[in-house]
Amino acid sequence: MGTIVISGTVVLVVLGFGNHLYWLAAAALLFVYVQYGRGASSASSSGGAAPSGSAPATYKAYRDRRDRQAKWERRYRRERPLEARRQAREKSR
Repeated sequence: MGTIVISGTVVLVVLGFGNHLYWLAAAALLFVYVQYGRGASSASSSGGAAPSGSAPATYKAYRDRRDRQAKWERRYRRERPLEARRQAREKSR
């Protein structure tokens, strides 16, 4: 991802010699990458809930999230037994 951002920035800077708005676009691209790209993963895990795709920081956080998920799945099966059975049948195929 970083290579794509850097190469895109270089292209925008080169194009910026003809149209200065491309330099603005390059600066915006770098800003967005720094704010929400690679550096954001370590900053966001310390505050609040972690993104669903990332691994939890500690084993306790993993257990808490796993138990919370299991609780929701049990509740779903209890409240919607027909849908739960249908989903189980489709999953076993």
